[in-house]
Amino acid sequence: MREQRLDRQLRIEGWNQEALEEAHVGVVGDDDLLASIFVLSAAALGLNNLVVIAPRLDEPLVETARRLNGRLNLVHVEGYYTHPLLDELFSGCNLLVDFCRYGLANKLLLNRGFREGIPVIRGFAFQQDGQAGCTAFTYLRGREWQELEQLVSPTPLPTSHQEDGVLDLVASGLALAETAALLMGRAAGEELISYRRKSLGATGADPRILVVGAGALGTFVGLGLVYAGFRTVTFMDPDVVELTNLNRQVFFYDAVGSKKAEALARRFEALFGIQAQSRVDYLRGDTDLSPFDAVLDCVDNFETRLVLSEKCREEGKLLVSGGTGVDSGQVIPYRPGQDNRTPAELLGLYHIVGRRRPKTYERIRASCAYQADPSVIMTNQIVAGLMVDTYRIILAGGDPASLFYGPGGIRQGE
Repeated sequence: MREQRLDRQLRIEGWNQEALEEAHVGVVGDDDLLASIFVLSAAALGLNNLVVIAPRLDEPLVETARRLNGRLNLVHVEGYYTHPLLDELFSGCNLLVDFCRYGLANKLLLNRGFREGIPVIRGFAFQQDGQAGCTAFTYLRGREWQELEQLVSPTPLPTSHQEDGVLDLVASGLALAETAALLMGRAAGEELISYRRKSLGATGADPRILVVGAGALGTFVGLGLVYAGFRTVTFMDPDVVELTNLNRQVFFYDAVGSKKAEALARRFEALFGIQAQSRVDYLRGDTDLSPFDAVLDCVDNFETRLVLSEKCREEGKLLVSGGTGVDSGQVIPYRPGQDNRTPAELLGLYHIVGRRRPKTYERIRASCAYQADPSVIMTNQIVAGLMVDTYRIILAGGDPASLFYGPGGIRQGE
């Protein structure tokens, strides 16, 4: 079962699953969701040995991690990392992950990384001076330059701070991508990876949201919507859960063979108390989108994405389209009456689909069972967080750009 659960990432060229499974990773968290999301995603990836120092972990996420990965050895020490005596807990760790928002922990971890020559991956979300976003960077001995100042919080000791679970999704995904790369012997990112935009005011809205696609991207989009405070969500997907989905579709650990949309809606209602609905169906040219205020596109094929773009233009529906590859992805918003081109037009899907399958735009997508492409959790997590954040920007009256994630970080399109 392990081989099947991890099948999609084992397909990635040069992937070293054994290095991940044998590694020991130390995590220092704060009184927020970052460490908990990291534990869940790391367990799905196959990291089996985690030591976490944090005042709390989110129990539903930790329980999901344990159910998903039966080999997970998680040691959680409740409290803050404020003294070098706690270093002993990280004995034998291959690397350290720092999610703290207080300078004392940041400095202690950087000092340990310098002394022992092990990487320290720093990730955090921020809201200050009218700006919000998230940052990730890897410290290795020899990188003692001025940019390190950006990694140390100006607040020396633990204190309360504003939390944003959507930005936490992105930050923890960026940190996990760096973690996996380093453990498998790949180079660390050269630059500080950052996503930044203006702070958003409260919208006060309770929109009816349709998430098309309840797979990996749809799972994390749903989680982001929960953290953003949206309560009325419908998941649409015709497929059933397969064992090979479980390296990235984290809430389906006991739902193999079930309909994805139904299983995800039930799990979100149970864990988070939202009004989750499901539609076990394909998105077609005659699908009625009138019950919904916005559509989030999480499908895994060009044909359905093309139909969805056309439907949202015809019915005047706000659309946020997301797509992922192994180590890259994009987020493209469409606002009726404001944007001239749909995501399908911007991505050139008419040419791609027309060349591949002429006159079959409304033919049904291939299930993951027949389209076993390499896939990994981090990219889906990062792109999903960016999709939900883009939607929040639109609701707040902002003008979001398209976003592109890849080995060089997160950049804005035109």
